[in-house]
Amino acid sequence: MTTRTLDHLGRPLGVLRLSLTARCNLACRYCRPENQDPRTLLTHQQRLKLVGVAAQLGCRRLRLTGGEPLLAPGLVPLIQAVKALDLVEDVALTSNGVLLDRPLARRLKEAGLDRVTISLDGADPQAVLRMGGGHSFTQVLAAIGHAQAVGLPVKINMVVMAHGNGDQVVPMARLCRKLGVELRLIEYMDVGNRNGWRPQQVLTAAAMTARIARRWSLQPVGRRPGSTARRWRYLDGGGFVSTIASISEPFCGDCNRLRVTADGMAYTCLFASQGKDLKPALDPRQPDAVLMQQLGSLWRQRQDRYSEERASQQVNPAPRPRPVEMAYIGG
Repeated sequence: MTTRTLDHLGRPLGVLRLSLTARCNLACRYCRPENQDPRTLLTHQQRLKLVGVAAQLGCRRLRLTGGEPLLAPGLVPLIQAVKALDLVEDVALTSNGVLLDRPLARRLKEAGLDRVTISLDGADPQAVLRMGGGHSFTQVLAAIGHAQAVGLPVKINMVVMAHGNGDQVVPMARLCRKLGVELRLIEYMDVGNRNGWRPQQVLTAAAMTARIARRWSLQPVGRRPGSTARRWRYLDGGGFVSTIASISEPFCGDCNRLRVTADGMAYTCLFASQGKDLKPALDPRQPDAVLMQQLGSLWRQRQDRYSEERASQQVNPAPRPRPVEMAYIGG
């Protein structure tokens, strides 16, 4: 039986973002992973228990993240088992694509993965290199092709830093139009402490779409409730482009995402500084009701709206507790 669980501000629980590892094989400038996992990771059975209980509380979408989730063992069996539960409507994967070859893409599709989002921060090898993506450009392009070849819908995430890859917005739009995939332009966010975030490094969504619109005419489509992305349609039939504007256009008002780290810490906001340890409740000897009570209570007490508060305090921002790093919380 599914219950609709609302937080303190009336927002329903709808998406579970489950990190499978904090490790990554890249060192992107906006993330700066520490490249080590916590000592105790959730087991396969604990992950399934979490998904099942979250679904009973209203989660209908599961996002598997990292670090880099393709580094985590047991990914394909996990997707198979989640789909066998028949409790969530959509299972997606967010990856940098470096390890996504054709056989793995086929196994993920056959396991039941519904779609994949691949990160790519520049339209040429040098742009990717200066963003911390190493020499991965060719591999990532190949990964996109592998996913498309096996029938996995693909979107591309690009985190934009004004003085890092701001010059890549139009070239990336051109590349994604050519590849037939939707580009999601993400404003550089103040997640964690390691990425050296400064407001001057943010290229706003409005500025990015204005650059694209000077080359191709755009028609606004809007943002669905609970979605992070505001979409535009190319009027020449070239598909869609979208923006995720946590800095300039906060969407806290209908945020429906619960994040759980690879070691079982639950966070109700990407910018959180404290989480709830779920591992005791995920012990297989504990009945599901214990986890349901803890998750339900955590969500019902949720009041997070950091991005809106940041926007309203631009002149005299309030002191902020030390936030959790992006690679740990799952981006």
